Amino acid sequence: MAQHFEFGLDTFGDVTLGPDNQPLTHAQVIRNVIEEGALADQVGVDAFGVGEHHRPDFAVSAPEVVLAAIAGRTKRIRLGSAVTVLSSDDPIRVFERFSTLNASSNGRAEVTVGRGSFIESFPLFGFDLSQYEVLFEDKLDLFVALLRSDTVTWQGQTRTPLKNQRVFPPIEGGPLRTWVGVGGSPESVVRAARYELPLALAIIGGDPARFKPYVDLYHRAFAQLGKPVLPIAVHSPGYIADTDEQAREDYWLGYKAMHDKIGAERGWPPMERASFNQEVERGALHVGAPETVANKIAKTAKALGIVRFDLKYSAGTLPHEKLMRCIELYGTKVIPLVREMLA
Repeated sequence: MAQHFEFGLDTFGDVTLGPDNQPLTHAQVIRNVIEEGALADQVGVDAFGVGEHHRPDFAVSAPEVVLAAIAGRTKRIRLGSAVTVLSSDDPIRVFERFSTLNASSNGRAEVTVGRGSFIESFPLFGFDLSQYEVLFEDKLDLFVALLRSDTVTWQGQTRTPLKNQRVFPPIEGGPLRTWVGVGGSPESVVRAARYELPLALAIIGGDPARFKPYVDLYHRAFAQLGKPVLPIAVHSPGYIADTDEQAREDYWLGYKAMHDKIGAERGWPPMERASFNQEVERGALHVGAPETVANKIAKTAKALGIVRFDLKYSAGTLPHEKLMRCIELYGTKVIPLVREMLA
């Protein structure tokens, strides 16, 4: 497992606090994300993902543009979305944007497509939420057709048909690496297998081992198709500091603020410190000193048989300087430790 295991970092471009303890502008946050991506490349991280949102607490609404800026500052790191909300986008435009990113980065682009856990993009772009399922199914079907052939003939439910249509620029050097992001729906797991796409499990709460049934389902689906199973990745939140105590103290307030803001919209109760500690010790939060986080990542990797782990390192208002230190420790300390543990 160690030889092929990949390590990624993900951010949503959370609006962070500046030195005056006031929120930074969205523009400054985007510039900081570019700096963070450049540092990730320097310290040996394999992949850097930027999420798409359309709300005031996250600065990035066009991940591909931010990733293109990072591409100009980096040499080897893979650059992708975390995730692209395909349901409220145009699959052809998504393909074109990531094919352009792939060209500008010399073949380092990848995309994770999903339905998204936030719904702001649907009314913003004129889509009816009652079509939540059919929009994703239809657009994924078209996107996969674009991945598989340079010339596409396709008919679906949500747009006009295509006949012998070419899309430009074509992908150079092989197919665009594409993952399907899944938050815990068995139907989504089976759909990823049906389209023969790698699976990215978003594990943001609870013991990661509880996702083993989804891994088993994915394997069974491929067995029924009579085809070899494809890679599985995990995306989970976390943060690294020099000590466990410092990591928890740094992470707690920003994480709670983010959790409570989103929770107020979704009917969740405010997060208590005891619940936070439980998530750190036995749940999905990979928070602590390098050794602590490395042990937890290795445990998750072994329990689920994954080939990639992406740490969602941004956490609400947690300042840019602390995020940079987290990235440094992830690349220089955590990744080598986990590789040893998985060897």
